[in-house]
Amino acid sequence: MTVKIQQVELEDAAELLSIYAPYVRDTAVSFEYEVPSCAEFRERIRTISSALPYLKAVDETGILGYAYAGTFKNRKAYDWSVEVTIYVRRDSRRAGVGRLLYGALEDSLRRIGVLNMNACIAVPRGDDEHLTNDSYLFHKRMGFDLVGTFHNSGYKIDTWYDMIWMEKMIGEHCRGQERVKFGEWTVGND
Repeated sequence: MTVKIQQVELEDAAELLSIYAPYVRDTAVSFEYEVPSCAEFRERIRTISSALPYLKAVDETGILGYAYAGTFKNRKAYDWSVEVTIYVRRDSRRAGVGRLLYGALEDSLRRIGVLNMNACIAVPRGDDEHLTNDSYLFHKRMGFDLVGTFHNSGYKIDTWYDMIWMEKMIGEHCRGQERVKFGEWTVGND
């Protein structure tokens, strides 16, 4: 199986939504309560990808997963920091797809001048049928460090969940920092 990392297109919305929907319906991985419409999901893709990388992993079976970077905070001083998100098709987890996606995402972000990758992750407070520590462990393997916990900050499926923040520094922080080149990102291995 050959996996390619490519830029997400608006036409991918339905297939990406089919990957995302089970996370909304069946888990506490996403804190959305309702699966968005395809039109809403397409608009999210358009908005995010106009400025920052939005990538998909593809093989002969279709889209295996996707990852993107979004604005961390809506203030100019935060331009060098992004919040990253990843979802992998359930039948493709633990096959290296996430590692490929995040590697390509990190490369794309570095090339446009982003310095900090931040991830906000729901974590269970014990055994939980709707959430595991898989996302935390994945980010840790990808070089992210835990920087904080917000306790009982999300309520879904009749359960309170903690949120953790993890970060990965991917560039040098210096005086006279060059501006981030929003909208100029490319995928390195097309």
